[in-house]
Amino acid sequence: MISRRLLLASGLATLAIPARADSSSRLILTGTMEQGSLIVGHAPPGATATFDGDAVSVSPDGLFACGFSWDRTKPADIAIRCADGTRETRTVTPIVRQYDVQRVNGLPQSTVTPSPEIIDRIKAEHARLAAARKTDSAHTWFAEPFDWPAPGIMSGVFGSYRIDNGVPMSPHMGVDMANAEGTPIHAPTGAIVLMSEEFFLEGGFTLLDHGHGVFTYYMHQSARLVKPGDQVGRGDVIGKIGKTGRATGPHLHWGMNWFNVRLDPSRSTKTPVPQKA
Repeated sequence: MISRRLLLASGLATLAIPARADSSSRLILTGTMEQGSLIVGHAPPGATATFDGDAVSVSPDGLFACGFSWDRTKPADIAIRCADGTRETRTVTPIVRQYDVQRVNGLPQSTVTPSPEIIDRIKAEHARLAAARKTDSAHTWFAEPFDWPAPGIMSGVFGSYRIDNGVPMSPHMGVDMANAEGTPIHAPTGAIVLMSEEFFLEGGFTLLDHGHGVFTYYMHQSARLVKPGDQVGRGDVIGKIGKTGRATGPHLHWGMNWFNVRLDPSRSTKTPVPQKA
């Protein structure tokens, strides 16, 4: 079971507040600044930016993306250089989150302790996914607040330590919304479809590119209604909730990445929790 404390904390932390160093600052950072949160940077047009010394893409109007991994504790240096040559650096320390333990029973055992042949398939699928997440497109849909992609009961939260069928697993890197099979899934904002296919663990899987290395993905779908290369707008139906892959019942697993850094999509939504089923 997931504690009420964790769900409440998840909801209260959603609102993103723009942060400036002072009134003369030319760098604005928007996000919850927690472990697992997306950060949207706003700089003057023509500026360049770095995150921990590595260059990040900046749109012509000064938008850029970065983010904190789920377990990061060390401060990050976010810096810009403006077109006039002036520089500004912000050092941000992630707010540490408390993650609970969630026990999940009743999963197909083949998805918890897969055979060597299936492990090879999973590795190949995940390698292709990691390669897709290196895409650095110029789109700026990532800078808009995200809608929840489907209504439902929040049955799983980001960062919880999972014990599946009694076997300790990796932390849960997404948000689960339980609802009836066939419930429509909507694009949370504009995107280009990068992947749409059947994976072993993820089941019906779709990857959306929102620009600048920010992606959202959708797992366990009973139907995938978009194909790679499609452009979707906020609210467009992209699939239907299902129970394919490693799942005990119908739900949507919704995840987010900044390149290959796992993020919590619930930290970038307009509202702290989805509509109820």
